[in-house]
Amino acid sequence: MKIIKFTLLFFGILALTSCSTIQVASDYDREVDFSSYNSFAFFKPGIDKAEVSDLDKKRILRAIERELTLKGMVKSTNPDLLVSIFTESTQNVNVYQNNFGWGWGWGWGWNPYFMGPGLNSVSTSVEGTLYIDLIDSDRNELVWQGLGTGILSLEMEEKVEKINEIVKEIMEEYPPERDLK
Repeated sequence: MKIIKFTLLFFGILALTSCSTIQVASDYDREVDFSSYNSFAFFKPGIDKAEVSDLDKKRILRAIERELTLKGMVKSTNPDLLVSIFTESTQNVNVYQNNFGWGWGWGWGWNPYFMGPGLNSVSTSVEGTLYIDLIDSDRNELVWQGLGTGILSLEMEEKVEKINEIVKEIMEEYPPERDLK
């Protein structure tokens, strides 16, 4: 009975710790007055280079447009800022080898073959990073960059939700706090 309770507790902890959160960061030009930017447009040459499907590009751009609009900015043909994106992805393979035993064996520690179950699992996930660049359209210089990294899903509904979440968390960094005072 104790083994069953321990096993359930172990898998509960494993499930909680394996959930990945989104990690975000941003950097910006400290000499720029971000309150002077009121309009934006998408920088097509940069967006075309992003290595992501056209459908995901549309999802990302819609999410960025929504977040910038919520910040009071307007989409324009003569913008203050140009928005570009860049993406990266890596596949992670996680191997969980948990050999529980009932005693010490052969001087190595817990013996996986001595009256205990072996609980092993392998999982794969794709971790994606989205970079959002904001470029001053007059000077043609990068003035702000935000990035977010998280585990991606292949299921469409989950993918849309994750893209919206990543973009929202990245754009929470814009404008830099010092310029909100």
